[in-house]
Amino acid sequence: MNNNKPIGIFDSGIGGTSIWKEIHQLLPNEKTIYLADSKNAPYGQKSKAEIIELCCKNTELLLDMDCKLIVVACNTATTNAIQELRAKYNVPFIGIEPAIKPAATYSKTQTIGILATQGTLNSELFNKSTEMFQDTKIIEQVGHGLVQLIESGNIESQETAKLLQAYLKPMIDANIDYLVLGCSHYPYLIPQIKKILPPNIQIIDSGEAVARQTQKVLKDKVGLSNLKNRELLFYTNSDPKVLTEILGNNYKVIKKDF
Repeated sequence: MNNNKPIGIFDSGIGGTSIWKEIHQLLPNEKTIYLADSKNAPYGQKSKAEIIELCCKNTELLLDMDCKLIVVACNTATTNAIQELRAKYNVPFIGIEPAIKPAATYSKTQTIGILATQGTLNSELFNKSTEMFQDTKIIEQVGHGLVQLIESGNIESQETAKLLQAYLKPMIDANIDYLVLGCSHYPYLIPQIKKILPPNIQIIDSGEAVARQTQKVLKDKVGLSNLKNRELLFYTNSDPKVLTEILGNNYKVIKKDF
């Protein structure tokens, strides 16, 4: 049965596990295969051509594992490569984009902030999204160094706190009332971010929306799994230690060259 095949999920590292957790919570019967391409992180500093090449490599590996749907759990990969992936491969893709629409829609100050990678902020898809909200002031900030700190397990380090303070203070001073996290790694920084932001500023990420869209596409096009004993596989091409710590010891992380 096609519907009992696994969902494939890939990211430039461990960050996409924030998306995986939302998908697994909503769809607990689904088999999942997660690829952490940590060896090539961060994608945000690479050219569009390099990002597309890496995304094709990840996609082909997941298709070889018989995945029925692929979630591109990386903002940079989605905004730079999703159109090419959909044109090249005959499998449904779910992308992840910064949640600008809800932030701009509900903002009372008409000023929102977005913390994202250079690759996302420079992408054509992101710029098309922001053009729809001409009446909202959008303060963009590249999160230089944050992905590397998360990938190395330094989420709660002084260096991380120092960078966040530098990136968020101009947004606070500009009177934002919504902060959009435009990288799937960044939800792991929410406890740190909350220490810096005033309580009136809401934080938005895309995880829940991506899980709901995954559920919808499965229902409409592929079929939901009816398995009770689902298999959850995690692969990394780097040191498995940080991914294991993020997931918890209940999940086995396999090191694999890809």
